[in-house]
Amino acid sequence: MSHYNILDHAAKYAMNYLDEIGGRRVFPSTTSLQQLQEFSNSLPVNGEESNQILDRLHKIGSQNTVVTNGGRYFGFVFGGTLPASLAANWLASAWDQNAVFKVSSPVAAHLENIAGQWAVELLQLPSSSAVGFVTGTTMANFCGALAARYQLCKQMGWDIKSKGMNGAPRIRVVVGEEVHASMQRALLLAGFGMDDLIKVATDNQGRMIAENIPELDASTFVCLQAGNVNTGAIDPVKNICLAAKEKRAWVHIDGAFGLWARVSPKKFAMTEGCELADSWAIDLHKWLNVPYDSGLIICSDAEVLQNALSVTAAYLPEVTEPDPFFNTPEMSRRARGIDTWAAISSLGKTGLTSLIERCCYLAEQFASNLRDAGFEILNEVVLNQVLVSFGDAKTTNRIIKKIQEDGTCWCGGTIWKGKTAMRISVSSWMTTEDDITTCSKKIIQIAKNELEQLQ
Repeated sequence: MSHYNILDHAAKYAMNYLDEIGGRRVFPSTTSLQQLQEFSNSLPVNGEESNQILDRLHKIGSQNTVVTNGGRYFGFVFGGTLPASLAANWLASAWDQNAVFKVSSPVAAHLENIAGQWAVELLQLPSSSAVGFVTGTTMANFCGALAARYQLCKQMGWDIKSKGMNGAPRIRVVVGEEVHASMQRALLLAGFGMDDLIKVATDNQGRMIAENIPELDASTFVCLQAGNVNTGAIDPVKNICLAAKEKRAWVHIDGAFGLWARVSPKKFAMTEGCELADSWAIDLHKWLNVPYDSGLIICSDAEVLQNALSVTAAYLPEVTEPDPFFNTPEMSRRARGIDTWAAISSLGKTGLTSLIERCCYLAEQFASNLRDAGFEILNEVVLNQVLVSFGDAKTTNRIIKKIQEDGTCWCGGTIWKGKTAMRISVSSWMTTEDDITTCSKKIIQIAKNELEQLQ
């Protein structure tokens, strides 16, 4: 008997799980969560039979997942998982390829190269850009920060790769007041202090006010945002990039989900000028709907990114062209580009455009339903994000909690411009108009019941 017959059982359990998610609670019940205690904390002395391990994992684990890959999860900006990409992920896991070098996995390197080129073409960025497959936007932002640090120091006569940070010339980092935690974390990892950031005021949708940006120069690193996590708004990229280029400042765009708007002819105008930046970060496990974890760092100057990240050692293979690890902070890593290649192959440009535009349309429908019911929508619904207030902070938080406990859908809370709100993110290929109708009705019912009880 093959050691790998267990994969048949895994496939069966996975199919059962996927077949049932449409009718399941989005978040586990309290009773279900208590069963997690059945996973023993004691270190096993002797090994257990593989099928028994899998049976227990499915019996207890499957019912205690959050159904983020279904059609009714609107909490964080989490995408679902396209069937072709999920299947490719399974196969790639069986291959167990280390995507560090071409010689360690020719197929991984080749498909990542193709998928990277496709992404650059879809996003309408400079065709000569370097692409690195990373875990997500945080690591992509980190890579962008390292590229900026390398190039700006070079412009100021400092080789940071050989001399390091001690004694390096100061880099001025400009961000918006609404800078995302992912970008902040990336800057922190790259050695920039949070107290040293120059924060620019934003408008009522979270867009950086270009007129308030300080004087730029060749020591300035500007971090822009394509897709505010609360409103979906995009900074005035074109004007800022044009000003930065004149002064040789570096512009990086945190485009976790909003950069995908460039795929849509209806939304492209919002992103005009993004192609003028120096580096970009984007998630693939959000709007492209590939399995976790997956993101891209894209850099207009391949040499800068490679110089900022790559190293040499005697045991590393000699290459005439850059290896995959030249563009990533990791050495050993899974071949995540295969999932992306499969996703784009299955959707095509037309399918991806449809996915982006459908999510935006459904977000508009969600907002319209809640507004018609008398609730306040706090943002201009320009992409897939909706902010709704049910009243004061205490009332809004209470209603959010009731919605989460109900299980029909899952939405999270946030604070926007000092006001507590519920945030709705429509990002999954599985979400339908029926899902929006069902969830809108349930949210309205719960909110009105709670408001009546408070009167």
